[in-house]
Amino acid sequence: MVVAGTLVVLMAFIATYGVVRRYIFHSPEPYSYELSVMFLLFSFVLAVPALERLNRFIRVDIVSSRLPERADNIILNIIAPILGLVFCGVLTWKGGVDALFALRVSQTSLSAWPVPLFPIKIVIPIGYGLLCLVLIVRLCRGLVSLKAAPRR
Repeated sequence: MVVAGTLVVLMAFIATYGVVRRYIFHSPEPYSYELSVMFLLFSFVLAVPALERLNRFIRVDIVSSRLPERADNIILNIIAPILGLVFCGVLTWKGGVDALFALRVSQTSLSAWPVPLFPIKIVIPIGYGLLCLVLIVRLCRGLVSLKAAPRR
């Protein structure tokens, strides 16, 4: 989360630099936009697993607040991680395939600053792979708490 926060601060400075250079000095440069997009991707993909691990994500509990505690536990700690694992597993798999393709063909961005895309694309399967690990831990804890909880 510290890395993601640092990248957001750097992104703000880089974007400000690009705006100042474009509108005050009338000398646009292509790098600030490219770096901002990269840092945005990195900060998002790296922050999501940490937020899930700390249980600090936004949750709309309109339905779950009306359910019994056991049903709420089953939905939030068993069903939701299973659905998340399916979704994130596909993102990890397809992101890895796309990153390896970018490495194999030496893919670069189509901007004024041709950035190699493999280092950028490999962050997606790494981040979502970490999220899969966090979801597996959450699922295991949910199963253990379900087994340990007394039935009513």
